[in-house]
Amino acid sequence: MTKSEKVTDILKTLDKLYPDPPVPLDHKDAYTLLIAVLLSAQCTDIRVNKTTPALFKLADNPFDMVKLSVEKIREIIKPCGLSPMKSKGIYGLSKILIEKHNGEVPNSFEELEALPAVGHKTASVVMTQWFGVPAFPVDTHIHRLAYRWGLSTGKSVEQTERDLKRLIPEKKWNKAHLQIIFYGREYCPARNHNWEACPICKKYMRKNLRTNKA
Repeated sequence: MTKSEKVTDILKTLDKLYPDPPVPLDHKDAYTLLIAVLLSAQCTDIRVNKTTPALFKLADNPFDMVKLSVEKIREIIKPCGLSPMKSKGIYGLSKILIEKHNGEVPNSFEELEALPAVGHKTASVVMTQWFGVPAFPVDTHIHRLAYRWGLSTGKSVEQTERDLKRLIPEKKWNKAHLQIIFYGREYCPARNHNWEACPICKKYMRKNLRTNKA
């Protein structure tokens, strides 16, 4: 079986399991999605979704956010971890959105990645899940599964993104990104993974990982 045929089969399995995967972070617009994705760094989506209601009740737009102090933002988002950096990023990007973008979230990678605390992955999520621009954000689940299935070398998330973009048709990027995340959580965890009970891994998991029971 060629790698192309493998990818086609994997996508078929994902479509059966997750025909219409939702965005796991609660949001109502581009700004609240941007903030939620920023908070999700090294934090679970569940924790973010439990934290953002209190923040968005006070400020769900950049104009209200800059009325809060960095310390107040930090206090609210503390459960998400890395609160000193994230609170400064939230305040800083909100200020820039007002000063340079009339309070609107820009719809380009370049402008998004120029914002404080916004890296390529965060920008990619906003671009693909709000603006509908083809992108393939790679989180830890996707990075892990791409290596397990032999679709990438696992050397870096940047390489994994390049490999998956090359293997998966562009029109499927936005959906496949979410499908792999949900699959990783439900069937393919990092620890105590039972590859024999995993619909995709039992067919495509690397042999060396099977031996090590990854």
